[in-house]
Amino acid sequence: MKVIIVGAGEVGFHIAGHLADQGHDIAVVERNPEKHRLLKERVNALVVLGNGSSSAALEEAGVASADLFIAVTNQDEVNLVACLLAREYKVPRIIARVKTLEYIRGDGKLNAEKLGIDMFINSDAVVAEEICKIAGHPAASEMVEFAGGEVLFVGLQVSAQNPVAGVTLAELGEIRGIYRLVVVAIARGEKSIIPRGEDVIQAGDTIYYVCKRSDLSSIDYLFGLEKKEAKNVFILGGGRVGYLVARELAQNGSHVKVIDRNPDQCRLIASDLDNVLILNTDATDVDTLENEGIHDGDAFIAVTEDDQANILFSLLAKQRGVRRAIALVNHPVLLNLAPSLGVDACISPRLATAGEIIRYVRKGEVLSLAMVERSGAEVAEFIVPSSGRIVRKPLRELDFPGGAIIGAVVRGEEVLIPGGGDHLEPGDHAVVFSLPGSINQVEKFFS
Repeated sequence: MKVIIVGAGEVGFHIAGHLADQGHDIAVVERNPEKHRLLKERVNALVVLGNGSSSAALEEAGVASADLFIAVTNQDEVNLVACLLAREYKVPRIIARVKTLEYIRGDGKLNAEKLGIDMFINSDAVVAEEICKIAGHPAASEMVEFAGGEVLFVGLQVSAQNPVAGVTLAELGEIRGIYRLVVVAIARGEKSIIPRGEDVIQAGDTIYYVCKRSDLSSIDYLFGLEKKEAKNVFILGGGRVGYLVARELAQNGSHVKVIDRNPDQCRLIASDLDNVLILNTDATDVDTLENEGIHDGDAFIAVTEDDQANILFSLLAKQRGVRRAIALVNHPVLLNLAPSLGVDACISPRLATAGEIIRYVRKGEVLSLAMVERSGAEVAEFIVPSSGRIVRKPLRELDFPGGAIIGAVVRGEEVLIPGGGDHLEPGDHAVVFSLPGSINQVEKFFS
């Protein structure tokens, strides 16, 4: 597939590299000479130095033969103009990243249709939604919903006190009839594996499992997790993400306190969110935070534009007694480092946005998709085709790609956590975890 990407920032760079690794024909338009140089050195793609809103630059990138056009610069106007030009060149599918929330609110879809754009994506809205999901779970480092929310993909850091530390996958499977889940991957250090029966879950691992939403409470009990809602929440950073998270959590009944040292930002939030307490101070103001009850906090959510500050203040909050700390982190190195330091969950705007976009590129009928930072793996929801090649045969007899595993099958109103004796039916939804080297084979399997 020929894909043109306008903008080689965090999101564009990641999408270009990921899709190039999967064998797609990638062209990137970037006007910053340094980003242009880095992309040429690190990604197998045609890189054009120029403005994405210039028809000359787009023609040099090959827009006339493109199958998909993605505009992800930091400027809404450039993205929109670039997409309008792509429409004139009759590119079949067009995606625009926008920062202005008005584009995606209310009649936002209508706006996209009028402009001939298939999808508007707002990184802040995507990230805020992901943070709110994770904040509602006692220990998840990642949580993604599939099949309309009936199936969950959960990442969980295993502590030394966790009852499953030291347990093999085979032993865990012996109680599978009680706790319906499939452990689809184990991340240990920089390595991720599809686990087998003899593999042992170790303290410090992050395990990824798929389960039914209705079974989540029972599985939390298996993992020794105390179910406690995030009722007392502190949010560091009153920008767009902080505002969206505060509004959502407050609407769901949490007592939310936003910390921001910018008085103008504080006034702006206070004028719109009357059920949120605004603290015009710095996260280092220990006395004020103690007086506001940070020692009894259920969650501390750091969403400033500074990765290092988000990590540092999350750790300080945990020292002060906060039960759970969640940090917004862009840089890949810090994203992998922060959990080992004690941050409970890290959210990557780059990954969240890229996951929404990349599902448009997949060959099979992919309904939803999420990406896992540590390994470059993907979790995707496929529709099973009517081909007799893969349907109505026991899963153990299928030539399913190595490095991938089916975590759940949704058939009508029924959710199955499959074993080797289960089978696929035409029209089933299959939730599949794939390591990077298996993604192409999984696409072909379901095509």
